[in-house]
Amino acid sequence: MTTLENGSGTGAASPGPGTTRPKSSIAGKSRRRSRHSREQNRAGLVLISPTFIIILVAVVLPIIWAISLAFQDVRLINIRGTGIIGEYTLDNFVDVLTSPGFFSALWTTIVYSVCGTALAIGIGLIAALALRKPFRGRGLVRASLLLPYVAPVVAATFVWSTMLNPQFGIVNWFGQNVLGWEDPVAFLSDRALPVNIFGWEVDLPIALITVILFEAWRSFPFAFLFLTARLEAVPGVLDEAARVDGATPTQRFRHILLPQLLPTIAVLCVLRFIWTFNNFDDIYLLTGGGAGTEVVSVRVFDLLTARGDIGAAAAQALVLAAILAVLVGIYLKFFGKQEEQA
Repeated sequence: MTTLENGSGTGAASPGPGTTRPKSSIAGKSRRRSRHSREQNRAGLVLISPTFIIILVAVVLPIIWAISLAFQDVRLINIRGTGIIGEYTLDNFVDVLTSPGFFSALWTTIVYSVCGTALAIGIGLIAALALRKPFRGRGLVRASLLLPYVAPVVAATFVWSTMLNPQFGIVNWFGQNVLGWEDPVAFLSDRALPVNIFGWEVDLPIALITVILFEAWRSFPFAFLFLTARLEAVPGVLDEAARVDGATPTQRFRHILLPQLLPTIAVLCVLRFIWTFNNFDDIYLLTGGGAGTEVVSVRVFDLLTARGDIGAAAAQALVLAAILAVLVGIYLKFFGKQEEQA
């Protein structure tokens, strides 16, 4: 075989299958891929831009504006000259935290939220278990249970106010004529009701108990829907096997149904607590925040409307949001993992 001076053969070998491709073709494909990726990114940005603008205008900007107002001395008379950037101060937060009645209203809010959430979920669970087995007219009964949740809150509070009226309400008529009450009870205007329990004189916060019961009645259909949907997904084989083994209804609920329902109950606890903690319209329409039912949201409304102190109202709203975040964080920290494992 004839060789050249540099030692290579005269015949040029054709590139084999393992030969690397020219760098120009690789660079061209890379440019095409990057161009395609950029086009996809631009298309994605165009598609999400309407949602982004809506969230920015309806959610982000009002939150920034509220935070800015909380750190400024803003009232109705000077709101037009107030901007996002102004003379920031902590006076609003100091006034809110040191104002008389704030911590009592905070305690009332916590009691109202915890008791209202627990009662709503408990009643919803009982209703879901009672209507689990099919029977004639079950669909109609289930639909009727949704009426408290879908009814306008103004109409619902008007009906309750009429029923609980101490002069012509049906509840007091039934209590005096059937249960033997001596005097009518002003459920929505009395702060405390003396009750004799086993010889002990106890003052029941009757107005607060009434608004808690109203909140439970209004919101239990929400828990009922969630729990009914989860019960429908529980395998019937588990219940049948427990019946064969001789388990009682209480044992079947504790060891079969309850572990299946715990994740749903955990979600309901968080959602209902957040909504009840921020609730305003129920209490305001029933009692106006009087008779020991003043919650923090009612105080925010009074600061905004009665005093025209926008800065203090915004500061109190931020304090309420911070407290709610702390309480929910504590709940998720100590109970979230356990219920998720369950």
